[in-house]
Amino acid sequence: MPKKSFFELEFPIHSSPSLLYQYISTPSGLSEWFADNVNSRGELFTFIWDDSEEQAKLLSKKSGERVKFRWLDDEDDPYFFELRIVVDEITKDVSLMVGDFAEEDETEEAKMLWENQIGSLKHVIGSV
Repeated sequence: MPKKSFFELEFPIHSSPSLLYQYISTPSGLSEWFADNVNSRGELFTFIWDDSEEQAKLLSKKSGERVKFRWLDDEDDPYFFELRIVVDEITKDVSLMVGDFAEEDETEEAKMLWENQIGSLKHVIGSV
């Protein structure tokens, strides 16, 4: 099985951390930008796009700060993706840090996918 490597991206977002957290941690928030529809039952989140469906387990969350998911397909692997809100102590600027894993030859593609997704998020929040 090909080894995946971790990468992290930072996106400045003009939003309050509490509003941003709603968009990254709730099924209704995630369905506005991440997938066409999102359902959850406890720690199990189902992400629906057009005609495909993926399930992820919520590994951890810290209110107002971060969420961490693992795709069920990767359940036997240590891979996850994390959305973390960072507030600059001095400027109070808000950024969303995205941490994810991708196979070496797919890293650029994965980063572009996240850039598109976060572009949708910014559009929904009105942070364009």
